[in-house]
Amino acid sequence: MHLMTGLTPIAQSLLRNHWQARLSLGFANDAGTTRLVERSHVGPLRVQKALYPEHPSVCHAIVVHPPGGVVGGDQLSINVQVGVDAAAFICTPGAAKWYRANGHVSGQTVRLEVAAGASMEWLPQETIFFNDAHVVLDSAIDLQGDATYIGCDILCFGRTASGERFNRGIVRQRNTIRRDGKLIWFEQGRIDGADAVMHSPLGLAGKTVCATLLAAGTTLSPTALTALREALGPLAGVTQTKTILVVRHLGDSSEVARSLMMQAWQALRPLLLARDGVIPRIWNT
Repeated sequence: MHLMTGLTPIAQSLLRNHWQARLSLGFANDAGTTRLVERSHVGPLRVQKALYPEHPSVCHAIVVHPPGGVVGGDQLSINVQVGVDAAAFICTPGAAKWYRANGHVSGQTVRLEVAAGASMEWLPQETIFFNDAHVVLDSAIDLQGDATYIGCDILCFGRTASGERFNRGIVRQRNTIRRDGKLIWFEQGRIDGADAVMHSPLGLAGKTVCATLLAAGTTLSPTALTALREALGPLAGVTQTKTILVVRHLGDSSEVARSLMMQAWQALRPLLLARDGVIPRIWNT
């Protein structure tokens, strides 16, 4: 019983029944309206319906994981295809929770394919890692032609608001972006809660929340880049390469991290996609 302390009843039951959940989505442009033309799932990963809170050209989809948390041994797979000139916006209704491994490795793979003229916005809410979690996260984004991508990850090591720290456990992450088959972004890392990197200035420097926003599309002008840096202030770093714009934050509050990433998204969206950055209602519930 000690191993299950703090888990919801559903999460406790999943300790004995590992989920192998898969979700496949397809979006297509239909005379100016982006439609959700494919929606298939195995296990507890769902999208309830297509939403159009801003314009028919942009289809919003909320990915739901009914159990409310991932335990050791669970494997989640999300595959999304966005067709030519379509626009997809994907988010989640709440934080993702990764519980203790219980002797098993859990993982999530995300595969996003975005065709020419299309856009993908991948903006899940924060991810919380509990003590003794052993997690592997693998994301691969494939862009064609002039496709645009904006994606964000907010990683929280422990629940600091409850006085919990991530002192034990392993999180491995790998993220790649390709355009027309050419690798334009590669990043991987390994966080061990018991390792010195958690407190090293070359690692997390004792902080518990790290956030990264990646944008691949139009290169910002020096004026726009300066304006973004000034708007975000000293709590975020902004770097632009030839192919990717990167916004990073390291701190101790998921609320601060989310606010900064949303500010960055609101500033970048009009520049990259010619759309206003209207915050979806799901993020305020």
